[in-house]
This record gives sequence, structure tokens and C-alpha cells, in this order.
Amino acid sequence: MKIAIIGAGIGGLTAAFDLIMKGHDVSIFERESQPGGLAGGFKHERWDWSVEKYYHHWFWTDHAIMDLINELGLSEQVIFKKPKTVVYHQGKFHPLDSALSVLKFPGFSLIDKFRFGAITAYLKYISGWKNLEKHTAVDWIKQYYGHDLYKIFFEPLLRGKFDQHFQDVNMAWMWARFKARSAKLGTYRGGFQFFLNDFTDILKEKGVEIHFNTTISSIQHEENNTLQLQAQGTTWRNFDQVLVTLPPHILNQIAPELPVDYFRETKKLKSTGAVVVIFSLENQLSKEGYYWYNLPKSADFPFLALVEHTNFVSDKHFNGDHIIYCGDYINHNHAYFSYSDQELADCYLSVFGKINPNFSKDWVKQYWVHKTPFAQPIPVVNHSNNILDITTPMDGVFLASMSQIYPWDRGTNYAVAFAHRAVAAMLETPRNA
Repeated sequence: MKIAIIGAGIGGLTAAFDLIMKGHDVSIFERESQPGGLAGGFKHERWDWSVEKYYHHWFWTDHAIMDLINELGLSEQVIFKKPKTVVYHQGKFHPLDSALSVLKFPGFSLIDKFRFGAITAYLKYISGWKNLEKHTAVDWIKQYYGHDLYKIFFEPLLRGKFDQHFQDVNMAWMWARFKARSAKLGTYRGGFQFFLNDFTDILKEKGVEIHFNTTISSIQHEENNTLQLQAQGTTWRNFDQVLVTLPPHILNQIAPELPVDYFRETKKLKSTGAVVVIFSLENQLSKEGYYWYNLPKSADFPFLALVEHTNFVSDKHFNGDHIIYCGDYINHNHAYFSYSDQELADCYLSVFGKINPNFSKDWVKQYWVHKTPFAQPIPVVNHSNNILDITTPMDGVFLASMSQIYPWDRGTNYAVAFAHRAVAAMLETPRNA
């Protein structure tokens, strides 16, 4: 078949690989100048490595992406380490990323520690997710973990991740975090963009045609029931199938043949946006070498997480620059979306003194701001009823988006796994049925 893929994120690239390996003719259309989507990155001229626009890493348990990398022959480029993660409690930062650190954490009573270990083990090794999605995370956590654990550990996480929607999130989302995550984290030599570029080069060598700087404006059937794509005055014709890896609301905008009922279904899907400021500093911010700081907004931190990337990979890859990520998930109408880059950077820098009292704004070499209105799907109670099928009502058009990987959290590993599913569904569907 002749197949078009809209979007060159990791899901689109994976689907292209699966399809070309099965002998199909594949073309990818991407509006940006490089592959990657939300996993894409950039590289300053003085650096050897790239950094991601929106922070990414892999978990040791991310089998789908690791299997793909192995199949691509790129396994030797993957690095795994176990950096230090801390949480904020009563003015201090404490590790909370291992069983021993939980036992030492001063915010938990002895009963809390036992509860935390026992219930987390239940979620990780015994429980399934189907029954959990019937409950909000807030209600389930309060009932089984208890009020203190909820207030100290879970509420800051939920509030930070889902902003004003935190009480709507179901417990299956929390289950997925415990079920599939590891303390050991991985990246690619050179950064994620190097992996995406290497992957793209392999696809090109195998015959995939990739069109960058191409924004598809419409998908329509032709008289012979094949599909055509239009972009910037150019038309591509005679596709048997089209896989769209963009958010569902964009599919609605570019596929006018979709029925009104489908539009109503996509309107049920909600998400939060993300804002990230990346700083290049003269000096190391965390004197203790901490990598990931979970920050509660109740303590007047203006963002959810601070990540000192160069406490995970060496600053020698960045010509001695110390790379700091400050990231937050916020609602679409949040004031941060209207802030200038300078205003947002100043806002975030205002709390660096809580991380290191010696911090000075003179340490800042440069900063970069990235914003997206669609970053984190909001999984409400019984959310599986809202998940769209891969096969859409428009003949020959398929959807594989971040909103469909539920109950798993967003990430490249699950984008790869879902792309495999999407290709299987496409190949099971009769041509021009």
C-alpha cells in the first residue's frame, strides 16, 4: 500500500519503520524542520550534545523503546544511570526515590512508612488498573494511603501535574506511574534529538520519504476512493491509508469528512499545557549533586520540577555549561502563556536561592522558553470509555495520538508501543474497504 503518516514524532517514525519493513510505500509529513515532536531538542553551537525542549528520559523498564533501539542497531548509544531525586518538606530537600529513603524521610510516621511500602507494592506487583479507574486518585489515596501521605507526597504531585483538574484524575493514572517506572534512568549519547536524527536517517535509507516544513491542511477522498493530502498549495495523491499522529482536535480540523459525532467525542478529551524554561548556568546549582527536585506549589515554588540535567550527564558535553530545566503543567488559560520570555525566566529564577543560597543571576549565561497547550492528557474517572479507536469513521484514516496511550503516562516508550498497535490495526483493515 501507499501510506502517508502525518507527524514525525517518535510514534510516526516507529509506524513508518514497521510499515516500510513490511514492504509498504511510506511518506511522512512534518510541519517542523526536524523530527521529534514534543521529544525534539536543540543544540547550542558551543555544545556537543543537544537538550530536549520538554524534558525526557527513559526508564530501565521501558521495553518497547529499548527493543526498537536494539532493532535499529543503536543500543550502544544508550546510557543508563541512577541519579538522585528529592522532594521538598518543611524547608529542606529529602531523597524519596528508594525504600531506604522512604524509611529515612522525616515527614512520614512509622505507620505511614509501612503503608507507603505495602500499598505501593500492591499497586506495582498485584493490582490491575481497570477497577482503579472507577475512583479518583484523591479519594483512593486518602482511603488507602491515608491523609498525611496524601497531603505530603501525593497532593503536590497531582496539583503540579494537572493544575485545577487534579481532583478529576482517576487512580489508574497513578497506578501506571508505580507499575512501570524505575529509579534507573536512560538517555541517548548526544541527547534525544541525536536519536531522532539517527532514526530518521535509517528510515530514509530504507526508502521512507520525509517532507519537513510541511503542514497538512486537509485529508480528503478522491473519486477512486484513495486519499489525497494538501499542504501550502501542494497536493499529494493516491494514498491507500493515512495515519495521523497529531492531537484529535487537529484531525477534526483537517479531515472535513469526519462526522459531527466524532467531533463531539474528541471534545470530551481534555489536557493541560506545559511551560519549560531551560537555563545555562556558569556554576552547578545543586551542591549535593541532586538531579530532580519535586517542588510543591504550596511552598510558593512557581513550577513543578527543577531538573539539573548536568547532574545526570556530564557538563563536559555542554562546554562546561550547567543545564537546568524548570517545568510546569498548567491549564490553557494560565497567565504563564501570556508572559514574555523574560518575565517567565525572572519568575522561575526567583526561587533558585531556595536550591542554592549562593545563587546569583550573574550565573545565568542564557535561557530558552518553550510552551505547548497540549502536553498532558487528563484521565478522568472511567476514562477508558473516552479513548478513541485507532480506526476512525473516515475510511482509510487512522489515529495514533498521545491521548490514546491510556492508562500509561505520556512518553516515547508508550508512543512506540502504541505505534505498533496502530500499524497492526491498519494492516488488518481491508484496502479501500
